[in-house]
Amino acid sequence: MEAEAADAPPGRAEAVLSCFSFNQDCTSLAIGTKTGYKLFSLSSVEQLDQVHGSDEIPDVYIVERLFSSSLVVVVSHTKPRQMNVYHFKKGTEICNYSYSSNILSIRLNRQRLLVCLEESIYIHNIKDMKLLKTLLDIPANPTGLCALSINHSNSYVAYPGSLTTGEIVLYDGNSLKTVCTIAAHEGTLAAIAFNAAGSKLASASAKGTVIRVFSVPDGQKLYEFRRGMKRYVTISSLVFSMDSQFLCASSNTETVHIFKLEQLSTSRPEEPSTWSGYMGKMFMAATNYLPAQVSDMMNQDRAFATGRLNFSGQRNSCTLSTIQKLPRLLVASSDGHLYIYNLDPQDGGECVLIKTHSLLGSGTTEDNKENDLRPPLPQSYAATVARPSAASASTVPGYSEDGGALRGEVIPEHEFATGPVCLDDENEFPPIILCRGSQKGKTKQT
Repeated sequence: MEAEAADAPPGRAEAVLSCFSFNQDCTSLAIGTKTGYKLFSLSSVEQLDQVHGSDEIPDVYIVERLFSSSLVVVVSHTKPRQMNVYHFKKGTEICNYSYSSNILSIRLNRQRLLVCLEESIYIHNIKDMKLLKTLLDIPANPTGLCALSINHSNSYVAYPGSLTTGEIVLYDGNSLKTVCTIAAHEGTLAAIAFNAAGSKLASASAKGTVIRVFSVPDGQKLYEFRRGMKRYVTISSLVFSMDSQFLCASSNTETVHIFKLEQLSTSRPEEPSTWSGYMGKMFMAATNYLPAQVSDMMNQDRAFATGRLNFSGQRNSCTLSTIQKLPRLLVASSDGHLYIYNLDPQDGGECVLIKTHSLLGSGTTEDNKENDLRPPLPQSYAATVARPSAASASTVPGYSEDGGALRGEVIPEHEFATGPVCLDDENEFPPIILCRGSQKGKTKQT
C-alpha cells in the first residue's frame, strides 16, 4: 500500500510529496516529502488530523507505520541503504540498519519486518530486530515488489519468482520455509496483496487488464476480474477491504476499480422472459464453442463499483476503509491530495467524491484523538510489556534468542487485548534493544 510519488505539483517544490502509504488496517496515512514525513489519522471525513510530523530526516521516500502504534520506519534518499526505526511519540530512535544496496520497500506486521532490496529480502523479528532469514535466491526485483500478510499468526510473504512471467513465490515468514509457487499471470507482475486474514492473495500483471485472487496457502485460483480491455495500464495499488468482501485497484488512469468477492452459485437463476434475458442466455451458451481465451474473457467478472479521479498519469495509492461507520474509498495521490469517496456496498455503481484534503498543508495535530475515536479491531495483538529503561543505553532490557529477557529481567508473556497496540508509554511494544546494525552477510548489534 505504498507508492513513490511522481513529479511535484506546481509551486510546491519545497514540499514535494515523494511517497505515501496507508498503514496495515487502513486507519492511518503516512507521507514523505523533501522536508521530512507526516502521519495522519483517518478517523473522520471532514477533518484530516495530523498525528505526527518530523523534519529531522529530509528527502524521505519510504515511511511505514506499524498499525496505530508509535513505531515508524523511515528511509531517506540521503541514506538510501539505511533503515531507521523510530518511536515518534518519544522522539527517539529505536535502531537503524544498513544494507548492501538501496532499500526499495519495507513491509511490517506485529511479528515480522521485511526489507526488500533488488536482489534480496531480509526478514527481521520485529520484537528485537534480529535478522532471521535472508532470501538471496530471488530474481532481480527492481521495483521492490513484495507483500506481507498483516496477520502475524501466519506472516506469509509473497514476491516475484520470475523475470519474464507472473510467477509468485509464497513464503512462510514464521517457519521460514517456501510454501508454494503460483503461476498467476503470463506477463510479469505489477502488484500483489494479501487480505487481512492472510487467506487470500491478489495479483495483477504489468498489462493491468486482469486481476486474479488465489487461496493461501494452496494457491488455487478463486476469482478472476477484468479491469479493462481497450488499453494496458500500470497498476499502482491493489488492496482488500478489511472484511475481504471487496478488492480495490488503482492505476495511472482516471478510474479506480472496486471488485466484489462473492461466491457464484453453480446453477444460474432463470433469466426474465425478456429479449435481453434471452440474448444473455444465448451469449453464455455460445462461450462453450469459442476459443478458450475468448471464453475466459467473457466469464471474467467486471468491476462492482468505480471511483473517478479528475486526472490521469499520477502515481496514487488506494484503500477501502470504514470511517464514521460507513464504507469509504480513499485515494492518496502524488498531486498532494487525499480523495474520499462514498461506497455503496449493496448496489455499487460510481462512488461519489465527498471530500478532498490537502496533504501538504499544516493539518490538525491531535496525538491522542485517533485512538479515542477508532473502534476496537476484531483481531488485536497483545503487547509484550517491557520494564522501563534506565538512563544508560547499556542497561536497556530486550529479548534474547530464546524469547527470554536479557540480564535476568522478566518480560511477561503475550496477552490478547481488545484494542490496537499503542506505543505511547514506557510499557511499549516491541521492547527493542537500542542498536546499530549492518546487513552485509551478518547482523551486528551493539
